Amino acid sequence: MEIKIIEKELKGTRPDDSLLGFGTLFTDHMFNMDYSPEKGWHDPRIEPFHDIPLSPATMTLHYGQAIFEGLKAYKTADGQIQLFRARDNFKRFNRSAKGLCIPELDVDFAMESLKRLLKLESHWIPGTPGTSLYIRPTIIATDPFLGVRASHTYRYFIILSPVGAYYAEGFNPVKILISTDHVRAVRGGVGEYKTAGNYAASLYASEKAKEQGYAQVLWLDGVERKYIEEVGAMNIFFVIGDELITPSLNGSILPGITRDSVIQLGKKWHMKVTERKLAVDEVVAASQDGSLKEVFGSGTAAVISPVKEIRYGDRIMQIGDGTPGETAVKFNNAITDIQYGRAEDTKNWIEKV
Repeated sequence: MEIKIIEKELKGTRPDDSLLGFGTLFTDHMFNMDYSPEKGWHDPRIEPFHDIPLSPATMTLHYGQAIFEGLKAYKTADGQIQLFRARDNFKRFNRSAKGLCIPELDVDFAMESLKRLLKLESHWIPGTPGTSLYIRPTIIATDPFLGVRASHTYRYFIILSPVGAYYAEGFNPVKILISTDHVRAVRGGVGEYKTAGNYAASLYASEKAKEQGYAQVLWLDGVERKYIEEVGAMNIFFVIGDELITPSLNGSILPGITRDSVIQLGKKWHMKVTERKLAVDEVVAASQDGSLKEVFGSGTAAVISPVKEIRYGDRIMQIGDGTPGETAVKFNNAITDIQYGRAEDTKNWIEKV
């Protein structure tokens, strides 16, 4: 398909990199494409960033048939633009699409259209280490219909946002709260897909956690409520003794791209990396006997986020000395060095724009 480009006449200016937050500023242009049963995916176009007119009866507003991805573009020291595991993001996007009865995208065309958009918006990509251009591909159902079924029509769009650190703490360790009253997802549902409803399900408990001074909620499984699953915006890792442990994917945990990168790197470094069920009681016991060495999250937004405190009911577990642990630092440096072109990409994770 030919991509039509309509450029904005008066382009905006990216603010100083030191002023960048997360997800509040958007670039001049966006990518749009539509789907209908008769035409399939059609009319791909890059055009000025604008609001999308929707009928009040649009199905995505009523039944939540919406999926999205999150990835980043990075600028290297010599000015090159590169993507980190972007094809894996689009493959996960298609898994989410299948799970939500949404037509899948051609991955090669998705990559081509994204690169075209990034080339047009290259001046929006910040160059200071720790900054990047956040990329949000999204598909929403667009039928104006109040009956409960899968939509027949869809809109696919990509918006871009220059960003700094996801957490105000930056790479400094955060505090997380284990929710004992609420669950986010259950096996057999849509917990493994990056869909809007999963995030809506996390908001109430997350707001309550923030009121108590915690950055995120750490979710337990939705059936027995005793096994660690993931944090609201990231997967989770524990260093217990000489073992690096992350909960195994079970249908209610998002298969994170950064999570997989940590696992692959850990195995490459001959670490004891284990994906398994991890009971919260095991974490408590490890905290008591001193074998719990580190806890950190992994995700596109924050990359690696060290954890300094976990609250579980009335119990507060302090992790280490409150500074980033050496394992978290090692993974963060290794991944960001690849993303920013400071280290060799031996796994073909980087794609140049």
